[in-house]
Amino acid sequence: MAPSFYDAAMSPDSPASHKRRALPLRVGTRASPLALQQTRVFLDLITRFCPVLRDVNAFEEHRIQTSGDAIQDRRLAEIGGKGLFAKEIHEALLDRRIDFAVHSLKDLETELPPGIVLACTLKREDARDAVVLGPGCDDFSALPGGALVGTASVRRQSQLLHARPDLAIALIRGNVQTRLARVASGEFAATLLALAGLRRLGLEDRASHILDPDAMVPSAGQGIVGVTVRETDTELHELLSGIEDPEARAVSTAERALLAALDGSCRTPIGGHARLLGNGELHLTGLVARADGSFLLKRALHGAAGDAQRLGQELGASLRADCPADIFG
Repeated sequence: MAPSFYDAAMSPDSPASHKRRALPLRVGTRASPLALQQTRVFLDLITRFCPVLRDVNAFEEHRIQTSGDAIQDRRLAEIGGKGLFAKEIHEALLDRRIDFAVHSLKDLETELPPGIVLACTLKREDARDAVVLGPGCDDFSALPGGALVGTASVRRQSQLLHARPDLAIALIRGNVQTRLARVASGEFAATLLALAGLRRLGLEDRASHILDPDAMVPSAGQGIVGVTVRETDTELHELLSGIEDPEARAVSTAERALLAALDGSCRTPIGGHARLLGNGELHLTGLVARADGSFLLKRALHGAAGDAQRLGQELGASLRADCPADIFG
């Protein structure tokens, strides 16, 4: 008889009413090199937490091609938003073709489809953005007027143009390696990438400059890996609770509440970055802008980490109330 998840991982006093599930458990992920690396980080954590699962080969990786990955020549806002990085993965989870799904949290919608929950957030890698410069330039501040910077992010574009309206912005999409290659070839003078992704891929040395999060407010959830499961799979929730990072849960709760309160689309430049202070309080920075950089509003709020949801909602409401009507149009 094939081993079951409960034989391998559940204690003898686990409720007898649990339905037994045959191994391996199927883990869904995008097929990009970064997504696969993040999935392997998750699998390493879960098997170190419960070593018996490693011994019985309890997990099977399932690569899922998403619409967001398949369409590379247009901005996400033009094809349905960042939810296209998760749509097919959500479908596989609801159809029971997979049991877990591993995501970059910044690519996960704030409102998940009915029946799916964010069960676990892993320890945050560095949330900051990094500049990658092309050949012939070793100083980002010295980029000449009209220099072409590649990005698919309206958040990065708006903050960059607010500081340097003389720069030119063009669309660059694809995986990290593809973007790096296009900059190295001289097609672009520079690009901006999440430092977390470069680190996870062993490419941190490609970062020419790391931007302070107050100067370039990161995307909500940047640097955090989130794991979703079906809402009814309570036994998988139990397993994942063992590798949940409380700090990542607190800061991501604040950032995602901010994003939800602003209710922005992929056309709306929004930044959100929370961190825990030495006294245990949570400090949250939020940003809303126009894509062309002509308007930018940034505010911060801090309070008890246990109030992360409220802090995000409150800061989001404050920003939204003071933005011009066209920002969310």
